[in-house]
Amino acid sequence: MIHHRDSFLNHVAKQLGRSRNTSVKPERNWQFRPQDKTLTDKTPDELMAVFRDQCQLIHTELIETTGDKLADVLEATVNLYGGGPISIWKDPRFEQFGLGGLVKETWPLRNVEVNEWDSARGKANVAEAERANIGLTFSDITLAESGTVVLFSSADKGRSVSLLPRNYIALVPKSTIVPRMTQAAQEISRRVQAGETISSCINFITGPSNSADIEMNLVVGVHGPVKAAYIVIEDR
Repeated sequence: MIHHRDSFLNHVAKQLGRSRNTSVKPERNWQFRPQDKTLTDKTPDELMAVFRDQCQLIHTELIETTGDKLADVLEATVNLYGGGPISIWKDPRFEQFGLGGLVKETWPLRNVEVNEWDSARGKANVAEAERANIGLTFSDITLAESGTVVLFSSADKGRSVSLLPRNYIALVPKSTIVPRMTQAAQEISRRVQAGETISSCINFITGPSNSADIEMNLVVGVHGPVKAAYIVIEDR
C-alpha cells in the first residue's frame, strides 16, 4: 500500500510548473547502451568460460557435471564440506533433476540431517538454517561476468538457507547462465510485465561472504558462508 502518492506527485509536477502526466509513459531513448552489448556475442560455452574464470577470483569452487552424475557429485561435495545438517529449499527442481532420492532417502538413511524449508513452521526454519553446516539451493539466474547466483525467495524458499549456514552450495543449471546483471534485470522486468508475481526479496550472491573494508585486507566469512561452491549442471 502506497500512501499519499497522488498528492506527492501532484506537488512535484506543480513545482516543475506543469500538470501531472497520468496517461503517457515517457520514452527513454539512450544514444549509447553498452550494458546491452557486453558479452552478448558469447556462446553458452564461452559464457561458461567467463563464469569459470570469475569463480576463481571470488574464491568459489566450481564443479561441472551432467544430469546423470549430479546426485553422486552433490553427495561427494557435501561430504567434502563436512556433511550435515543440511538446510534446503522446498523446491520441485530437486525432483526434476533427480535428487529426490538423495535428499529424502539416501541422506536420512545415512543419518545426514536434512531440513526442508516449511513456511508453516515459521522461525524454526531460520533456527535450522543457522545451525546448518550446508545451505543448498538452486540458482534462478546466473551472471557469468561476476560469478553471481540470483535467488528468488518465496514462502517455500527462505533466504536464510543461502545466508546463515557455514557453507553454501548452489546448483546452477547451465541454461540459467546469462552475460551479466543487465540480462537479469531484463528477465525480472519481463516477468513483471507478463503479470507474474515476483518475489519481494531477490538475492544476488557472489561467492562466500567477504570484506576488505579494513586496510584492504580480505577477510572471508565475515557475515555469511565461509565457503561456497557452484555445481553447474549441463541441461542444454
